[in-house]
Amino acid sequence: MDSLIKLLFCFSVFLLFGEINGVEGSDKNQRMYGFRPTKLFVFGDSYADTGNIKKSLSSSWKFPYGITFPGKPAGRFSDGRVSTDFLAKFVGIKSPIPYFWKDYAGKKRLQYGMNFAYGGTGVFNTQVPLPNMTTQIDFFQNILTAGDIYASSDFSSSVALVSVAGNDYSTFIAQNRPNSEFPAFIKQVVDQTEVNLRRIHALGVKKIAVPLLQPLGCLPGITVASSFQRCNESQNALVQLHNSLLQQAVAKLNNETKQSTFIIIDLYNAFLTVFKNKGANPGSTTFQSPLKPCCVGVSSEYFCGSVDEKGVKKYVICDNPKSAFFWDESHPTEEGWRSVYSVLRESLTASFIKA
Repeated sequence: MDSLIKLLFCFSVFLLFGEINGVEGSDKNQRMYGFRPTKLFVFGDSYADTGNIKKSLSSSWKFPYGITFPGKPAGRFSDGRVSTDFLAKFVGIKSPIPYFWKDYAGKKRLQYGMNFAYGGTGVFNTQVPLPNMTTQIDFFQNILTAGDIYASSDFSSSVALVSVAGNDYSTFIAQNRPNSEFPAFIKQVVDQTEVNLRRIHALGVKKIAVPLLQPLGCLPGITVASSFQRCNESQNALVQLHNSLLQQAVAKLNNETKQSTFIIIDLYNAFLTVFKNKGANPGSTTFQSPLKPCCVGVSSEYFCGSVDEKGVKKYVICDNPKSAFFWDESHPTEEGWRSVYSVLRESLTASFIKA
C-alpha cells in the first residue's frame, strides 16, 4: 500500500471510528465515586461487536444497518449504538476501538480500551473462522504481552464486558442435538464462561461486567410464530437455567476474590421490564409492539439488508426505528438498548460503587 493510499485509508478509519466514539464522549457525571474506570475491554458477540467482523461475513456492514448512528453501516448489529456503547457511556469513557482496526486508530484512541467481540461467536466454536471467546482473550493477552500499548498499571481502572447472547445455543439447535442434552450443554457453556472470567481477571482487569442471557424466547426470530404477540416460554425456561447457573458462578468468584469484582447485568429482566413498560419508568420508551422487528426480509429466504442479484432490496423497514425495540430478528435498536440501560442504571450504579 503506497503512502497516499495508506493516508486515505487511515483518514477513512478516523471518520468511521473517531466520529462514532467521539460522540460517546466522556461524561464525568456518569463516573462512579467508588470506582472511576478509564478503560473498557470487550469480549463476546453481536450484542457487543462495534466493527470487528469482516464486511464479507456480515449484514452489519450493509445498508440499512447504522442508519440512525453513525448514518451508514459501521459493523454494528443495529440501526445505531449497541450494548458496548451504552456501557462505555455509563462509566464515562469513549467506546473502545475494535481490535480489527487497532493498527489504524492511533495510540491516543486506544487509551480507552479495546473491543475484541465478534458477531456470531460464542463461548465455544459457532461460526468458523470467527474467533470464539477463548481466542478473543488470546488476542487480549498477546497485546498485553507485547507491552507496546498497555502497561500493567493501566488495569487498576479497567472494566471488561463479557457478552454471551446465545449463539452457542442456536448452534446447538442447528446441530439437531436431542433436547435431553440441553441442560448438560448449558452447564458446559456456563462452566467455560467461568473459566474465561477467571482468566480475564487474572490478566489484571479490575471489574468484569457479565450480562445474564436475554429472554431468547422473545426474539422476533421466535415470536414470528405468534405474529410477534407472545414469547416462547419453553425457551425462556432454558434461559433461566443458564442465568441461574451463571449467577451462582459469579457469586462463587466474588466470594473467592473477597471483592465485588464481577458484576451481573440483568438483561433478562431489563428486557422484560421494557416489554411491559406502560410509561411508568422514567427515561424508558414505551414500545407499542415490542416483539416486532423494524427491519425484516420480504420473505423467509431474505433478511434485513438482503438484496437480489440486481441489487434490488429484499427487506422492509419500519417508518421510525425509535418506535421499535428490535431492529432485526435478534438485535435491539439503539432505542431498545437505550431503554434497557435506563432500566439497568440504578443496579449498575450500585454495583460500580462497591469496592
